[in-house]
Amino acid sequence: MYKYKIFVGLILIVYLLYAIFQFSGNSVIAYNLDSLIIPLITLIYILSSKKKNIFLLLFLLCYSISDLMGLFNSFIPNKIDYYLGNSLYILAYFFLFVKIALSMDWFHVLRNFKIHLIVLTALNVYLVYVLQVIVGPYVGMQGQYFVELVYNTMMLLVLSGALLNYFYRDNKKGLYLFIGSLCIVFSEVIEVAYIYISQKSLLGFLSTTLALGAFYFFYQQSKLFNEEKEHIYNSQGIRDTTHFL
Repeated sequence: MYKYKIFVGLILIVYLLYAIFQFSGNSVIAYNLDSLIIPLITLIYILSSKKKNIFLLLFLLCYSISDLMGLFNSFIPNKIDYYLGNSLYILAYFFLFVKIALSMDWFHVLRNFKIHLIVLTALNVYLVYVLQVIVGPYVGMQGQYFVELVYNTMMLLVLSGALLNYFYRDNKKGLYLFIGSLCIVFSEVIEVAYIYISQKSLLGFLSTTLALGAFYFFYQQSKLFNEEKEHIYNSQGIRDTTHFL
């Protein structure tokens, strides 16, 4: 508990320093401080969680390594920094999606949430299209366009999976996971606007704040447990799913 409080205090200090430098125009220092926030949260998870979810841990590690690369981007060739950094983010979102997907009974989801799946699919296709339209003029190579496409698709799959998981579970853990996913998607969208449209300090600050909020909810949900549905058959042979372990 004492270590936890120390790291939480350190994160708040780094976040406050980031905000100060971000709004004072020291973008380089602000960027370096921003690169430390998520790795510190990952360290808290590693040190304080007794029972770790392997896919959540892999998500945090991949995301943190990519963030930490920002501290050394002046020593890394631009192409390697772009492709390796974004590949790690994509891998991180993939692991988070796997974590979410494994917590659901997909036969139940496909049977009971058909309309939700159709709406989410249509919405995801539209959002990916909009994001690609925004970044398209700024990516000079076909490979970069493909990376952005995969990145945005995986990010929105995480959000859709978290929403379906909340519908399926309808509990506090599912809610925290969905809120975290929603925050991180909004953070990414604002960051796209910050990088490609207008580098205003407020946009960068909002993106970082939402990312911090996202990982806070990811950490909080990791301390909760899902209620597993127990499939019980009554005397007529009909499955009853009203019981919970």
